[in-house]
Amino acid sequence: GDGTTRGRRGLDEDGREAYPEGQREGRNTGLKDRPTERRVSAILLSAGLSTRMGRNKALLPWMGTTLLEFQLHQLSHSQVQDIVLVLGYEAEPLRPRAAKIAKVRIVVNPKFEQGRATSVVAGAEALDEGTSAVLILGVDQPRPTEIIDQVVQAHLQGSSLITIPTYQGRRGHPAIFDGSLIGELRCISESNEGLRQVVRKNPERVTEVPVSSPLVLLDLNTPKDYERGLALFKSTGT
Repeated sequence: GDGTTRGRRGLDEDGREAYPEGQREGRNTGLKDRPTERRVSAILLSAGLSTRMGRNKALLPWMGTTLLEFQLHQLSHSQVQDIVLVLGYEAEPLRPRAAKIAKVRIVVNPKFEQGRATSVVAGAEALDEGTSAVLILGVDQPRPTEIIDQVVQAHLQGSSLITIPTYQGRRGHPAIFDGSLIGELRCISESNEGLRQVVRKNPERVTEVPVSSPLVLLDLNTPKDYERGLALFKSTGT
């Protein structure tokens, strides 16, 4: 592929969920409560084997630093109050790079070889009870602070339980889930379609937020994706 989700249904080549459109089932309202204090947490997934990339994605050079440090810095300067970094494969070389960045808590997923869903579960289990919403992003999905904040703001100002950015009609990342769904996030598995199952369970609880940047579709799975993604980032002046 070309590193974008392109609105595909089912799983992409890495077993990552391409959020489905689905049909409205007309069951729940899909609306969330509005607590006065809104605490937004982020789960950054960096536990995978990076098989198709051929080297640990987290350590790839990116905009003057590593992919991991770039994304942690962008999240730490965003409206996100808390960052849970999920490590697994080659966790030890990554720890010191993450430990120096504000807001970051590190969780190691011992089951990382069993699939991405296990890392989402590990991250969700580490969230504080007072979390109002959780943003989920992979380290191979680099996003600037501006995009993160745009999606966070749309979620906080809206009434849906799930907010997903789109570019030209195609769903991208990061998705944001209301705190009331953390229990569901803690129960996902590869066998029940992971995050995709949470999204499609009640399609009416999802709001799509159109954004003007193709960066929301960026997904770095292969060396070719990496080269294209770096060129795209530089061309946008990010």
